[in-house]
Amino acid sequence: MDFARVSIQKPVLTWLLILSSLLGGYWGFQNVGRLEDPAFTIKEAVLFTSYPGASAEEVEREVTDKIEAAIQRLDMVKEIRSQSYAGRSVIQVELFGTAGPDVIPQIWDELRRKVGDVQAMLPPGAGPTLVDDDFGDVYGLLYAVNSSQIEHADLHRYVKRLKTQLMQVQDVADVQILGDIGEELHIDVSPEQLATFGIGPQELLSGIVTQNAVTDAGGFQVGGRFARLQPTGMYRDVDDLADLPIGRKAGEAYLKLGDVSEVSRGYEERPTRIVRYNGNDTILLGVAGRPKVNIVEVGYRVEDRINELETERPLGVEISPIYQQHSVVDESVNGFVLNLALSVLIVVGVLFIFMGWRSGLIVGVVLFLSVAATVFGMKILGIEMERISLGALIIAMGMLVDNAIVVAEGMLVRVQRGISKIEAASEAVRSTWLPLLGATVVGILAFSGIGLSSDATGEFTFSLFVVVTVSLLLSWVFAVTVTPLLGNYILEKPKAQTESVDPYKGVLYAVYRFVLKLTLRFKLVTVLILTFMTLGSLVGFSKVKQSFFPDSNTPIFYLNAWQPYGADIRATDEIAREVEQLLLEDERIESVATLVGAGAQRFMLVYAPELPDPSYVQFIVRTRAVEDIDAIIEEYVPKVEKSHPDLFVKTDRVRLGPGGGAKIEARIIGSDAERLREIAGEVQAVLSQDDELEAIRTNWRELEPTLRPHFDTERAQLQGLSREDFIAQLKMLSEGSVFGMYRENDELLPIRVRLPQADRENPDELSQRLIWSPGRSGWVPMESVVSSIELVSEEGLIHRKNRERTLTVQAEPVAGVLASAAFARNRPLVEAIELPDGYRLEWGGEYESSTDAQKALFAGLPVGYLGMLIIVILLFGKVRQPIVVWSVVPMSVIGVTWGLLGTGVAFGFMALLGIISLTGMLLKNSIVLVDEIDARITSGQARYDALVEASVSRARPVVLASVTTILGMAPLVFDAFFIGMAITIMAGLAFATLLTLVVVPAVYSILFRIRETERGSA
Repeated sequence: MDFARVSIQKPVLTWLLILSSLLGGYWGFQNVGRLEDPAFTIKEAVLFTSYPGASAEEVEREVTDKIEAAIQRLDMVKEIRSQSYAGRSVIQVELFGTAGPDVIPQIWDELRRKVGDVQAMLPPGAGPTLVDDDFGDVYGLLYAVNSSQIEHADLHRYVKRLKTQLMQVQDVADVQILGDIGEELHIDVSPEQLATFGIGPQELLSGIVTQNAVTDAGGFQVGGRFARLQPTGMYRDVDDLADLPIGRKAGEAYLKLGDVSEVSRGYEERPTRIVRYNGNDTILLGVAGRPKVNIVEVGYRVEDRINELETERPLGVEISPIYQQHSVVDESVNGFVLNLALSVLIVVGVLFIFMGWRSGLIVGVVLFLSVAATVFGMKILGIEMERISLGALIIAMGMLVDNAIVVAEGMLVRVQRGISKIEAASEAVRSTWLPLLGATVVGILAFSGIGLSSDATGEFTFSLFVVVTVSLLLSWVFAVTVTPLLGNYILEKPKAQTESVDPYKGVLYAVYRFVLKLTLRFKLVTVLILTFMTLGSLVGFSKVKQSFFPDSNTPIFYLNAWQPYGADIRATDEIAREVEQLLLEDERIESVATLVGAGAQRFMLVYAPELPDPSYVQFIVRTRAVEDIDAIIEEYVPKVEKSHPDLFVKTDRVRLGPGGGAKIEARIIGSDAERLREIAGEVQAVLSQDDELEAIRTNWRELEPTLRPHFDTERAQLQGLSREDFIAQLKMLSEGSVFGMYRENDELLPIRVRLPQADRENPDELSQRLIWSPGRSGWVPMESVVSSIELVSEEGLIHRKNRERTLTVQAEPVAGVLASAAFARNRPLVEAIELPDGYRLEWGGEYESSTDAQKALFAGLPVGYLGMLIIVILLFGKVRQPIVVWSVVPMSVIGVTWGLLGTGVAFGFMALLGIISLTGMLLKNSIVLVDEIDARITSGQARYDALVEASVSRARPVVLASVTTILGMAPLVFDAFFIGMAITIMAGLAFATLLTLVVVPAVYSILFRIRETERGSA
């Protein structure tokens, strides 16, 4: 089909295409979703099972193992990781990357059924198991609702009202509250005082449990209607509870609860989580938007709603944003759009300089249409504007003009020779549309490894493949339709000239002719030199720094600290307050959010919240400038470690891309806990010798302190006391037991019975306490049933991976050192440690994440590369031409190696994508050049002349395609995420362009045995 002639003779169709692209691009830009990072499914669920009173080993054996066995029968489960704590089991289930978002809900339903079936097999007192499959939800708007002036309970009630209002905002999917410390009613009573009055626990507690019970009292027919009976008598406040009769006379009056105890209202004494913001009492409010919506618009709607509710905000309460994804996205998208516009201007400017304003304008318009139509396509396909998709547009920028340059160049040359514009357009398109289409598809297939990658990293970068595919296909469509029409309008009319006019007579063309002929004369030497240079570059590539994903430019870092395992959250909080004040005194720090006992909501996709741990504290520190982060870390970490020697401190930066955990991890797998710790000690000793590693620790942490009362069964029987009754009373004698609930509006407050504070602070006096003997119906001293109370250490946390005990040694490289270099240095030393039979070593961390990502990527590459090879063979219908085309691909490593070594930029996952995309760019240029050589030889031109003249005629399109790509990517050099890819493509393409213009003709000459004597007559 003659696309050019149709587009010129029926311009209405072409203008309809242009108008549709412009309007669709505008509509798409206004309505396409906006995110900070591309959405990828976190294919994990977390299962929580309580088993109060059990040790970590009992939890592992009696709960964790049974649930894991049930989970293991699911088909799509990739990995099961579990943590068995004293009193609870936490199991994380990860699915294979091939599990798509559509089938995951069904898998989780099946998981619930499997776990539900195993509940009957759990020991008494264990369960039920709670399945959290919302583990990956992102609360991208995170606010600290804080105050130093009002009670925490009043703050909580305000936050609850605020949550109700925000849930009504359009496109808000969920609002989550974290950091609330529960209110309780406390009854402080000592056994000695009860013994004085002769009161037993049942007499004290029966009224508390039953007085506020809600029961159906029935009703009567009254006047034809049914009137429900609702008796009064519930206690409505603390005074009512204190006045509750407890059933014993004191003289002529009944005793009241307040006569034998102190009744008060307060907060849970040992909360699971404590949150502050800049030192103030805080509750975190996380807002999540619905999938596929414009998070920027959602964020501004939430802000507007908060402002509308300003009059309801109590005096002294502040709402401070910790993270506002919509602001970050807005700034990020605007920055990328600016970079995109800058890239367009650079590309158009280059075209104007080298092609003249007419041709440059034609190609520039085609470029703009391609970008606009791509944005329209993104909206249709559900691809959001985010870091990867916008970066893909910039990456594709140079390639988008390749097709249009070839067509415009072909038209321009023919018009200069005197051919009419419509004939020039027709000839230019008819001779190139098929090789251009093939080259375009080859360029797309170069990115197919991303599209076919099944892991989280592939999902994270999937939009790059989609955007490149859509944009390149559209660029071909516009090249064969819009370019001829615009050329017909804009190019000068042909002058009366003969075919002998040479459009390639400039100085640059003359220099290139000279170099090309010299190369062809010494073609074998040229190819051998470049082959040795390629081999040398492969060796030099081993010196290039390696990484996975870089750190973000977001001015936030995490200061994580752990007390020895088993620490009380109140002790952890005391240390947290000291560190918090130290940080807040620094003027470089804008805000500090303190989270004691657990991490925050997942407020960005790459943030992995820490599971509940009373010994853990995290400071989310926002600095005034990202450049200050390293200096602050270097200054304050030693201070904190010096003032608190028992504290383990680790810092993390916000990462760009999937991943998590420590950067270096060595997993030791085996059965015996003591042997695992011995091996881990040897690994730690090796890693500790490396001065460039820090934060060396194990995930099993320290042994946990445990008080062990030795219960004497024989003596207890004589006292009429069972072990079950004894354990139940220990709970009340330590931190108190909950008996009954107090109803207040929509809240149920636990009523906790406990010892007075002075009596429950010192465990040394525990054996002196009185306990109730049901058999004797009286109080007896604890020492009468306990022989001794021993403080021992035991495993408080047991990690397993795929049902095997797994102890992981973790380490971090010091600032400025890449994890890959430290890993490579220490790997052989650790692997040299002799392991006993039944124990093995596995590597995790950044090495595992990078390896898995590359495996998933390379798993799809053979299909893409096979497709590229087939297309090239089909285009030429022969074998030697594809060999010529592919010959330059390995040599591109020369430019890549020099570029990365020269700039000091690390080779990471994005740089790997750069090398893969570079393959497509090189093949694209080579296909067009080889096709032109074949066409000239087929037309009857002397082979040597055809080789030279074809190369000269394709020099400008090849150079322009490369220069526009290189300069168009220049803005990405300043982006931390894309710099590796940008340097790889820019350096590789710069050198490979020379290869295309020099090596392709040389290799073609060698394979086809073209000699210099095969010239045409002068």
